[in-house]
Formats: sequence, C-alpha cells, structure tokens
Amino acid sequence: MECGYGLLVPPSPGNVLIVLLGAKNSLGEPGPLRKANVILSSPIVCNASEILSPHIPPIAEPFVYGIGGGPKPVFETVNLRSYMQKDVGSGSLDRPLLDDTLTVPIDPGPSGVTHKIVDPLEYHNAAPPTDCHVVTSHAISGTDVHPRGSRWKRLTRKGKQYDMVVNLKPKRRQPEFSTQLACSRVEPMTTAYQEVLPAVPGWLNKGDNAWQMTASTLVGIQSMPGLVILYASIVKKKWAVNSAFMALYAFAAVLICWVLVCYRMAFGDQLLPFWGKGGPALGQHYLLNRARVPESGHRNAKGVLEVTEPFYPMATLVYFQFTFAAITLILLAGSVLGRMNIKAWMAFVPLWLIFSYTVGAFSLWGGGFLYHWGVIDYSGGYVIHLSSGISGLTAAYWVGPRHKSDRERFPPNNVLLMLAGAGLLWMGWSGFNGGAPYAANIDASIAVLNTNVSAATSLLVWTCLDVVYFGKPSVIGAVQGMVTGLACITPGAGLVQSWAAIVMGILSGSIPWVSMMILHKKSSLLQKVDDTLAVFHTHAVAGLLGGILTGLLAEPTLCRLILPVPNTRGAFYGGNGGVQLLKQLVGATFVIGWNIVITTIILLAIRLFIPLRMPEEELVIGDDAVHGEEAYALWGDGEKYDPRKHGWHTEELYGEDVAPSPYINGARGVTINL
Repeated sequence: MECGYGLLVPPSPGNVLIVLLGAKNSLGEPGPLRKANVILSSPIVCNASEILSPHIPPIAEPFVYGIGGGPKPVFETVNLRSYMQKDVGSGSLDRPLLDDTLTVPIDPGPSGVTHKIVDPLEYHNAAPPTDCHVVTSHAISGTDVHPRGSRWKRLTRKGKQYDMVVNLKPKRRQPEFSTQLACSRVEPMTTAYQEVLPAVPGWLNKGDNAWQMTASTLVGIQSMPGLVILYASIVKKKWAVNSAFMALYAFAAVLICWVLVCYRMAFGDQLLPFWGKGGPALGQHYLLNRARVPESGHRNAKGVLEVTEPFYPMATLVYFQFTFAAITLILLAGSVLGRMNIKAWMAFVPLWLIFSYTVGAFSLWGGGFLYHWGVIDYSGGYVIHLSSGISGLTAAYWVGPRHKSDRERFPPNNVLLMLAGAGLLWMGWSGFNGGAPYAANIDASIAVLNTNVSAATSLLVWTCLDVVYFGKPSVIGAVQGMVTGLACITPGAGLVQSWAAIVMGILSGSIPWVSMMILHKKSSLLQKVDDTLAVFHTHAVAGLLGGILTGLLAEPTLCRLILPVPNTRGAFYGGNGGVQLLKQLVGATFVIGWNIVITTIILLAIRLFIPLRMPEEELVIGDDAVHGEEAYALWGDGEKYDPRKHGWHTEELYGEDVAPSPYINGARGVTINL
C-alpha cells in the first residue's frame, strides 16, 4: 500500500479537526486536496486512535500528513481512509475542495497533550514553517516508508493562496507498524492573520480600517500641530500664544462635544430634513458595530437600495468625522485672531458646532435633503470651507476690528515656522480628501493625486501674480495660494479628472487673489470687516469656486464610483449636467444663509453675558495681558516698560513712565535693546 499525500491539521476554535486529503493518479502525481472537518468532543490530544476509521469509507491509496504543536506532536491513526468520493481513487481527480463535517468522540489517551496548530488554509501569503522538515510514516504490511522533506507548493483556494506539502516519495522498506505521523514543532500562526476572531468580525476590512485611521490622523495633524503652528507664527509676536491657544482649545472642545451629542446630530437618525437626532457616541455596543450612516439610503442606477456602510467599526468613522469638525472651527478662528475675548471664544465653539456645523454636515453628508437631492460636496468644500469662511466673516463683523496699530502693521513673527505649519496642512490634506470615500479604493487614489496637483498649481499661479503686480514673490502669498488650491479641489477631489484639477488650481490661484488684492480694497463692507487671516477669501471664495467648478467638471464615470444619485455629471459633459450646476448654486446659498444667521444669533446671545472683544488695554499688550505668557523671551511689540522686568534699563533712556504692571506674574526673559 503506497502513501499518497495529505495534511492533518489539529484543532481550530470549537474543537474542529481539519483533515486535508488527496490521492495520486496512475502516474504517481498528487491530485487535488479535499477538506474534511472533524468536530471533536474534547480538545485534540496525542494518541487519539481510530478517530476517523469508523466514519471514512475505504478506497485505494489512503494517506495523511500530520502537523502538531509542541516539541513532539504525534497523531496515531489506524486504518486511515480518505473521505472522498468513490471515483477519486480510480484516478478521477478533478474535484474541488469541499467541506465535510464529522462528529466523533475522542479518547484523551495516556499522554493528554493538547495541541495548538494553525489551519494552513488561513496561512496565506506567508512563508512555510522552516522547522517542519522531516516526517516519517510507518505503513502496514511492510510497505514503503516515506521520510519526507518539506516541499511547498502554492495552492489557490477560493481566491486565496495557501502553502502545502506535496510530492511525497518512497525511500525504503520497513516492517509492519501502525500508521504513525510526526512533525517537528510548528509555530502557531499569528492571530492577526486569522479571519474569524472576536476582534476581527467577518465584515471588517483591515485595509480600509487602517487607511481610515491613518487618514483621520493626517487630518488631525492638520489642526494639531499644523494650524496651531501656522497661527502662532503668522501673527504678530504679541498674539502668538493667544492664536495658538484658540486653535488648541477648539480641537479639545470639539472632540468632547462631538462624542457627547454632535456626531449623531450630523450622521445619525433624522430629526429634521437638515438635522439629525443628537445622542452620545460613547457606548461599546455602538462603537464596535459596523459603521453605518442610517439616513444615507438611496436607490442606485439598478434600483437597488444602498446604505453607506464602510467595512470598519463605528469608532473609526466617529473619529474621522471629528477631525473635520475640529478643523472647521479652527479655520473660522483665523478671522477673529488678535482681538476676540478668549472667554467668548470658549463659549462660541460648542454652540457653533451644535447649531451650525452639524446642520451642514447632515444636510450634505449625513443623509439630509441636499444629500438626497444630489448636491455634490466630496470632502467639505461647502461643509467646511464655505461655512468657516462665511461664519468667520460674520464673526469678525460682530466682534469688531483689531487695534489700529495691529491693522496697520501685522507682520508674521516667524516665517520659517509658518512654512512648517503650512507644510503639515498640505500633507495632511491627502487624508482630508483621500479618506472621503470611506475606503482604500481607486477613488481615494484619484482624490489624493488631484488634491496635490491643484495645490501646486494654485501656489504657482498666486506666486506669479505677486511677481507681476508687486515685483517680488511673497512667502505668505505662496501659502495663501496653496490653501486656496486645496480648498477649491476639496468639493470635487475624487470626481474630476486630473487635467480638471489643474484648471481648478489655475482658477483658485487667480480668482481669490483678485478678490483679496483688488476687490477687497474697493468694497466698503470688506474694508469695514477685519478678517485677520483673510479666511473669507482663502476658504469661502475658494470653497464656493470649487463647488461651482465641480458642477461643471464632475466626470460621469468617477461620479458613479461614489455619489448616491445615479447619472450625476458636470455641465461640461452634457446631459443633465446643467441641472447639477444649479444644484451646486442652491446648496451654496443654503450654507451661506444658514451660517450668517446662526453665527449672528450665537454671538449676540454670548454678548449678553461676555464681551466679544478684548478690553483696549489687553489689545495693546497682547499675550502677556491675556494669558500672562509670552511666545518668546524678548521685550518687544506691545509690551510696556517695567523696571521689575527690564531692570537694567533706565527710564531716562526710554523717556517712558515707570508704572507697576498688573501682568507681572507672566513669563519673563532677557530684554534686548535693538
């Protein structure tokens, strides 16, 4: 009786013994394997005899190959017969791998050794265990014995590849023994590669989950530390600490409000056509279930109902969307830097998040009326940039302008550090737009490429305009051009072709430049409103421009990959594209109107209890007055002379009155006389 080839795998969870059996054809070549599951009544142990023979019909050429765990894993099986269809033994080997289940009792035997072995069907895309190299088999009636060296063959089963031992060759004769199979120690497979585990449910796509958490981190880095660094360095030295702290506070406050109530207002069940029902997103049961946007149900082109259900847990989606909410408030803060009362800002952040941001997010992303109508906002051109720019301009109007000296001269205190913050903002935008499809798919790849193409184009166009009109390139201008390019591409990053991304970059580098450098100086309203970092031009104008251009340039094939409304296309591609452009304009009108009204109401309500603008004395001093801290240990802009701080100077030298400073407890450093 000649042995063939096979594989006996000790138990998987649930005490299932997996047996892979096959037969050789008339030429001695190994045939296909067949899988049988044997459910054991107790854990598999050594010396488990006769476990298969009562249940397996005899056919020619029986064989088995055993793998066990521990230093000397041994399985003893007497009169083993392969459990296959009858014609397999006669040479008809073209059989698919099938699953059979047998329930058998098992005798623990004298050794009582429990084995922990990996199912090789789960051992895909990995190297074979190199220490499993020799197996001996003693056959009955003095037939051939097969000391076997491991020769591995790649086998494809159900779309996956697995490594298995094949091609067993006779070597020498041996007297009669019972069949004994042995193998040196095999390390169990890492549980991370197993498909069914408590922490790896069947619906989880590890690649999607990993990318979505990476994208979340990239967007978070845009705010912390990206915008914190950018704000701290682009403002006057005396406002560096205050500007950075406003961003830092917003990031933390938004996260707590988001998990307590706001996430479900933006992505939960519908309360109104533009607003969801608030509720906490903190429970284990809620966060570990598969992510789902309940109000996103829509009919696709084939009439099948689809709901947005990414292949990762709700916790991933909650955090990803938080990073978008946080950066929106931080962008808005750029309009009121250098004069807004920090206490008023602390009250404003949660109120605006609840009553403004969640409305835009639900309406356009969470299954609200604009979402189902077909308004396109791929990754936040309206929800984030248009809303932050409009609300920032509105807040700047109600808070009031900066101190006169600050409006006249407001140079950055550290241009190089500003570039570092801008670099983090740019690189983080790959997660911003690349994470919008909720999956690591081809649309995410297009979005990432288009994002960077548009940003680079816009930066170059803005710089060229600075050179043409002002005779020299501006570093701050280059950063503003970068931002407008990123904001413009955002509403259509994964929906336009890359040549269209260049077009959008050209327009975003020129139209916001004209609105900032020319129209702003001619508009009495814009002159009256002190928008510190020009958020209206770099985000509202650029975001609106991007939304309109998406209505023109959205490519039909790319739209089918992700958008809920069938047959969506831009006006450039004919068909119903003109209607899409109209939808984009209506959606922008709603976002603009809602943010103006709600931001006004919130600020007027806060003003009843807290002044919106800092006192005049704090405006003169800056960080030292507001926080009792300074960005740099230098005596500089806005700081009054105090002998207890600047003791080695004399009042005669500067001709200033020496007065006690109420801010004496702040951070102090060396005074340099320039």
